[in-house]
Amino acid sequence: MTFRNKLHSISIKVSVWAGSTMAFALAIIGVLVWLITGPYFHFSNTWLIAITAITDIVIFIMVFSIQNTQNRDSKAIQLKLNELIVADQKARDTFIGLEGLTDGELAALDEEFKQLLERLEVHPAMHKLHKSIKEERAKRPSFYKQAGHLVDTLLNPLTGNGDKK
Repeated sequence: MTFRNKLHSISIKVSVWAGSTMAFALAIIGVLVWLITGPYFHFSNTWLIAITAITDIVIFIMVFSIQNTQNRDSKAIQLKLNELIVADQKARDTFIGLEGLTDGELAALDEEFKQLLERLEVHPAMHKLHKSIKEERAKRPSFYKQAGHLVDTLLNPLTGNGDKK
């Protein structure tokens, strides 16, 4: 077994264990022990630094573990969908590899499917669902505007767009 395969195996085991009930219980117990020992250590800076250091290390490792799991799951789903597209005579082969499209291209395809849905005879529950989604969005337009502004604000330092208006 190569070093890369061993790392892959460890990564999967960590992901599975971290998502278990036992890991959750252990985290709760750890926090309770830390809280209970507070008076014993007189709530000192060392006592505070200990929990901060431990949680920072766990968070650091979990971020990469979660990303690894997400990447693996996403790739598996894409491969399954590609298999279904290839197997179905009516499906468009051009849909294989959509994950590589830009956000604008995906939005255009999404709009195409919305228009297609409106033309098709679909189950009334689907129309009801889509209608309720549209109504909810109409009720909260400022929420979506604020969310878009928040995303833009967070991405400005990364994209270099700064204060261009």
